[in-house]
Amino acid sequence: MERKLLTVTALFLFIISFGQQGALGKMISDSSMMHASVSFCLVNSSTGDIVKEYNSSKSYSQASVMKLVTSAAAIEKLGPDYTFKTTVGYRGEIRSSVLHGDIIIKGGGDPVLGSRRFPEYYATLFDDWVRALKETGIKKVLGNIITDDSYYDYYPVPSGWNWEDIGNYYGAGVYGLSLLDNTLILHFRTGETGSFPVLTAADPPGAGIVYENRLTAAGTTDNGYVYAAPYSNRGWITGQIPVNNKDFELKASLPDPPALAARMLKNKLNQEGIKVKGNPFSSRVMIEKKIEDYVPVVTIFSPPMKDIIRVLNHESVNLYAETLIKELGKVYRGAGSTDSGKIVVRKFLDSLGVETSGMFIEDGSGLSPQNALSSASLCSMLYLMKKKGRYFNEFYNSLPEAGKNGTLKNVFRDPVFDGAMRAKSGTILRVKSYAGYITTKSGKELIFSIIVNNFTAPSSKVIAAIEELLKEIILYE
Repeated sequence: MERKLLTVTALFLFIISFGQQGALGKMISDSSMMHASVSFCLVNSSTGDIVKEYNSSKSYSQASVMKLVTSAAAIEKLGPDYTFKTTVGYRGEIRSSVLHGDIIIKGGGDPVLGSRRFPEYYATLFDDWVRALKETGIKKVLGNIITDDSYYDYYPVPSGWNWEDIGNYYGAGVYGLSLLDNTLILHFRTGETGSFPVLTAADPPGAGIVYENRLTAAGTTDNGYVYAAPYSNRGWITGQIPVNNKDFELKASLPDPPALAARMLKNKLNQEGIKVKGNPFSSRVMIEKKIEDYVPVVTIFSPPMKDIIRVLNHESVNLYAETLIKELGKVYRGAGSTDSGKIVVRKFLDSLGVETSGMFIEDGSGLSPQNALSSASLCSMLYLMKKKGRYFNEFYNSLPEAGKNGTLKNVFRDPVFDGAMRAKSGTILRVKSYAGYITTKSGKELIFSIIVNNFTAPSSKVIAAIEELLKEIILYE
């Protein structure tokens, strides 16, 4: 009876605070929210005081809003100018333009290596590598092309991820050497409803995996899913993709980027007249998994951390977040693993002053449904980042602007949000969340977080309800 009384009292205070007909009151009383859980918190960004709240201490699955935690830890612990590096060299001897040894690609964890999102860094990546090797005088390689991918552990995906996610591009794993966002683009030609799409090409070619195609053509939306495990050479594709499409793209995760990098470099060397006698592979399959004795020839540096987290938070790239949590573990605990990174993240939050007892951190991106945070803890972290963060400006600028860019480009488009909101969104099955900074019409700067789990309404209806709530706050707080 006591617990029930407390619940009723909390609801009574909430109704007084928000008004029975207020936006949040309408939202949680909607029939589609009967089985849902909602956590909401609104905080004064100057004092850290809670302005309004509802179930703010309850921990729920928050999806990609988890990236706020990871990117905050990364920018503060590693710094805005921190870079990753990838080195290409050789081991053995060069005699009469012949390398009696191997070409080595030394992975350094760069999550954006070769990414189309950063063409100014990687547009000529393999050309640059080949040009540097040519300058050594090498015209023939008797050994192998080996990617040393020992920089991180050999567990590319966190243990809590769903099987249906890891074969798709957003479930790409983290490797000691990542490449092209660890994404494989599959091209299909589709016909009438019920017909079987034809796989016409894969980009990049030579990914080292064969798919069993169980797709059918239907409708106008992408409901195709790829099933394949890291390091595998076989998988399958199922579901439905749009009808009558001459070139439909379905994005899968690359199963072994380090091995692909070795194959691509061998092909490029052969094309440029440097013949390679040996085979391309990664050091993972060798007894000698880590290669230390080699001659560096060229080193490629990544964009700075501030640019990486901007893309991470704007586009919600899981791969980048998962790499950063491993990098934190590598730098601060000597182990490039998700588990070691989680310890560093939690210690960072403790040092900032965030209450972490109700935080359940299973990965860096929020893709695992086993993650759980409260809206109060998120608001606390965002407030303390503004108050104490050395690199708050870089962190703040990494967040999308409402209605303008990133994952917020097509939502919060009412003029009231123009220039008034920066936030991170989160979405997985039956989860919708947002957290960030808003400025009211009266000039107040506020921090908010809202998490909704297990709703039965369409996501669009939940988003509309959240928009009304935040619009109400901007107009009347």
